[in-house]
Formats: sequence, C-alpha cells, structure tokens
Amino acid sequence: MTQQTGLEALSSESRRFEPPADLAAKANVSADAYEQAAADRLAFWAEQAGRLEWATPWTEIVDWQPPYAKWFVGGTLNVAVNCLDRHVAAGNGERVALHWVGEPDGDTRDLTYAELLRQVSMTANALTELGVQAGDRVCIYLPMVPEAVISMLACARIGAAHSVVFGGFSAQALVDRITDAGAKVVITADGGYRRGSASALKPAVDEALERCPDVTAVLVVKRTRQDVAWAEGRDHWWADLVDRQPESHSAQAFDAEQPLFLLYTSGTTGKPKGILHTSGGYLTQCAWTHWAVFDLKPESDVYWCTADVGWVTGHSYLVYGPLANGVTQVMYEGTPDAGGRDRWWSIVEQYKVSILYTAPTAIRTFMKWGEDLPGGRDLSSLRILGSVGEPINPEAWMWYRRVIGGDRCPVVDTWWQTETGAMMVSPLPGVTSCKPGSAMGPLPGISVDVVDGEGRSVGETGGGFLTLDEPWPAMLRGIWNDDSRYRDTYWSRFPGRYFAGDGAKWDDEHVLWLLGRVDDVMNISGHRISTTEVESALVSHPKVAEAAVVGASDETTGQAIVAFVTVKGTVDDLESGGDEFAQELRAHVAKEIGPIAKPRQIVISPELPKTRSGKIMRRLLVDIAERRELGDVTTLADPAVVQAIDDTMGAAAAKG
Repeated sequence: MTQQTGLEALSSESRRFEPPADLAAKANVSADAYEQAAADRLAFWAEQAGRLEWATPWTEIVDWQPPYAKWFVGGTLNVAVNCLDRHVAAGNGERVALHWVGEPDGDTRDLTYAELLRQVSMTANALTELGVQAGDRVCIYLPMVPEAVISMLACARIGAAHSVVFGGFSAQALVDRITDAGAKVVITADGGYRRGSASALKPAVDEALERCPDVTAVLVVKRTRQDVAWAEGRDHWWADLVDRQPESHSAQAFDAEQPLFLLYTSGTTGKPKGILHTSGGYLTQCAWTHWAVFDLKPESDVYWCTADVGWVTGHSYLVYGPLANGVTQVMYEGTPDAGGRDRWWSIVEQYKVSILYTAPTAIRTFMKWGEDLPGGRDLSSLRILGSVGEPINPEAWMWYRRVIGGDRCPVVDTWWQTETGAMMVSPLPGVTSCKPGSAMGPLPGISVDVVDGEGRSVGETGGGFLTLDEPWPAMLRGIWNDDSRYRDTYWSRFPGRYFAGDGAKWDDEHVLWLLGRVDDVMNISGHRISTTEVESALVSHPKVAEAAVVGASDETTGQAIVAFVTVKGTVDDLESGGDEFAQELRAHVAKEIGPIAKPRQIVISPELPKTRSGKIMRRLLVDIAERRELGDVTTLADPAVVQAIDDTMGAAAAKG
C-alpha cells in the first residue's frame, strides 16, 4: 500500500466549500468565463482590456515571439488617467480612494479620488521641473504613506518608470538598484515609523548617493521630523516643491508597451534582477483579476491589501488594480501589533473592511496570538478573504475562514509572482468550490501545465514543475539590461515554456496544489519530500502555531529534515518540556506523512526569522541548520530572533 503524504491526505479528506448562494447569484464573473477564454483566449483578454480607457485602439492583441510578447500592439493609454481621471470624470471624485492609517494611533488621512488626482498632478509637475521625462527612471524609497502611491502614479502619468525599493533595504541595496536602473531622481522621506519608533530613511539615501553620481535630485517627504543632512541644490522638501505646483496636469497617452516600473527581486546570490513591466497588458490583467477574484463592488466595498508597496503585491493589488477599479481601500503603515495585537481587527471594524488580502505568515501569527483578539472586534463587514505570498497550509486556511471570516467568507488563495505581474491561479469566489490549502486552478485566460523533469505534461494527476505555456498580458517583458539572464532564468529549463521555479501537483480531482519553490523539495534517502508537506503536518498539531522546514546536509541520507517551530502560547505552557514535545512532533509527522519525513531535529523557538514584509527567511534557517556563519540579516524585522535560534541550535549540538 502506498503511503499518502500529508498533503495528499489533507487534499483528499478536506471538505470542499461551495460558493455562498447569495454571492454566486450576483457574482461579477460566472462559469462562462472559463468557457469563453478556452474558446478564444485572445478575444477574452481583448474584452478585459476594453474595461480600460484607451486613447488609441490596438491593432493586434498580442505579438508573441517567444520568449518576448507585446500586448495590445499600437494601442495607447495613460495608466494614471485610468486610475484617477476617468473616475473623477464619471462623477466619483468624492469617493474615498485611500483611508490611510499611520502607525501612531490616531494618525489618519482620507484622500478622495479628486484629491488624489490633484496631488498626483502636482507631483507630476514637480518631477517635470526636476527634469524627469518620459522613459526616465525614478527611484522611490518611502514608508507606507500616501506619498508612495502618489509618486508611483505621478511617474506613470509622465511616462517615467518607477523603481520602488522597500523601505527596510540598506544603502547598498539602494546603490545596486539605482545604478542598474539608471535612476536620475530619488523620492524618499526623513524616516518612517515602526512599532512606535521613528526609523531613518534619508541617511541610507545619502550614503548610497555617494556612489550614484548620476542622481540629480532628491525629493524628501517630512514624515517623522528627524534631523537630516541636506545637500543644497540636490535635495528638495516635498512640501516646498510639490505644494507650489499647478493643481492640474495634462496627461499624455503612451504606447501600451511603455515601461511602467522596474521591481528588483534578489536571490541568495548574484545581483538583483530588475523585472520590467509595461503598461497596457499589465493594467488589463491587474484590473480584471482584482475585480474578478475579489468579486469587487466598487460602490460598496472597502478593500484592504496589507502588503507594502515595496513588493509586487503592493504594486498590483494596492495601487494599480484597486485604483483602476475605482474602489475605496485601506492603506496601513504599521506592523500587525503596533498599538496592540488587535490593531488589524480594529481597522477592519472602524472602516468596515469587506475584502481582506494578506499573507499566510500573518494568518499564522494571529493563530498564535489566539482567537480572543479578533473575537473582540466586529468583523461582520468582511465578505471575502484572500491569501498571497506562499502556499497556505490547510489549518491556517480553515482558521482564517472560521475565526476571521465567521465561516461565511470564501477564501481565495492566489498564486502569482513578481514576474507574472498579476494573479494566475486562484478560485473565483462566486464560481469555484474551494479546498482548504489549494489555489484550485488557473484563472480564465491563463494556461498552466505541470510537467515532469523532461518537460512532459503529467496529465490529470501527478506532481512536477509548474509551467506556463502561453503568454499572458501582465507577463514580465524582460530583465532590465540583461536579456541573456531573462532567457536563462525563465525559459531555458523547459524550452517554449515559462518555468515559475515552483513545484505543483494535481490531485485526483484535478485540483492544483502549490508545493513551493522546487529548491524547497528535499531529497531524503532518494525520496523527494516537499518542505510544504512537512510544514503542513507540523502545523496540523494543535499546539503548533507556525513551522518552517529546511533540508540540511546529512552524511547518511544526503539531506535531513530540520524543522523550526513556534507554539501556541509559550514553551512553558507545554505539559512536557521542549525536548519531549519535539519528540512528540517527530512522531506526529511520521504518523501524518510517514517515517521517511520525520525531522532529524526540531527546534522550538518563540519566533521565526521574518523579513519586514512578513516572509520567513528560510535561507538563514539553512545557515543555522548547516551550522554555517549567518548570512545577511539586514532585511529581517528582528535580527535578534535568528541569533536566538542559532544559540539554541548551538546549545543542542553541544549536548549531542
């Protein structure tokens, strides 16, 4: 008898959740969308492009010269006009575009679409005064303040590509990105707030610009009122320059393939990759997927994407998708526990948020904090929940639906990447039934295939490598200044197919399960075991809040499984000590998956090392498991966490 893996057992036994009848009856998208897209994929995407305002119609839907695509060839539009002007012209200027909530309690701003248009126009005029022209690049290094959104839209308005750098990155990260992009202007702030304390930003810019002589101007938002160094002639306060500009700006239409932004992704080695996205195709897919996957009703919904604008989720589903659809949304500056661990739920209650889009790491953190916190707030306004960033384990999915969604809200688990630009795999809440932990299948107009190591489709069931075998509108157009790297990274593994770098499998109902990065698949004595499978098994234990699993070198098995676990409550709350509980967990994994998946070692820690965007930094856990010198920890939310785990591992090794 074949031993089921933990993921297979969960997928076959978990309950299906059907779309709520009231939602299905009035959903934006019906099942016909799948049939329509299957019959004529290009016509389907042309119809979605028609939801936007075009200055010049396109003459060709797509020009596909693998691996290069041009979408809506010959068409012209202005991205900022689609996000602002057309809503104001339609009479919706007084609708709130952004409910901004700052980290210090009570620090809020509401911007209507008319006010956002006014400020974007003034900022576009200011950038023009600084010499920025269409085709130039502008680096944006800001905290989560409205000026970040305003700056992005101002760049789009004048045809300049923006390169947003996450505010937690170092001066060296800025140097790499400014230099590669050839940015001529940097927009930053004196600093931002994190957990109630002011942190500096401009000093990192000043340090970086010592090595970036081509930057001619720095525009500085006064956020924290910290003292900053000042370069006369180069540095300009936002209030001094922007506030004196004309309040209107005549926007020019640009080609559909006009560069919209560069977003740099960094691996463990090599220089960051500047992912290039252009205008027409990107906005088409962002706007449609945002409207369809969240069943968006712009007149009544209040939407909240918790991502930082420094990441692609913030680009696509905090800025461009939502604003193109004219919705009211929340933008939050702080951490989930700033002002109390129920801060998010107080925001949901206050603004009557109806759609929440967040990451599994955040959900698991809230699980660890307990049900009383969300239970103390009125979350009845919520109607749809979304998940993004990594595969969500079934237990977190169920907790999210039950505790946050009150057992009434569909959960849309979405798969996509910086490179794809927009959602690719997700349920549709009014159409698709859902299995906890699965993203279900590709969206209409998206062609996904799971292949084996030779590039052969695995068919209706089976696992392998997730690939895309047809172009899609929001796809990356290349890696900035590195054409060969674009080909080698994404198109060389399986010729003619985009390889996402992720593993996936179809279950016996042809439902798609994402298994995470293929480099997260461990080879244990010749058996390939996904870290996601082991993590799901660990988190299925009632006392485990969160788990991260890595493969470490082992003389006997080639690789061995090392698990890092946080518990609900504290270690002191466990009936048995930490060592005994670790053994209990090893036995639990063996029962859930099989003896081959039993971790060699389990480390119980109060926290896991996470970046400021909330992702678990697994490469540092590999360093710890391998007993190597720790790599760069500058992007961690709390560098002390990883040192504490390293000390725990060292103590365990000393005990033998």
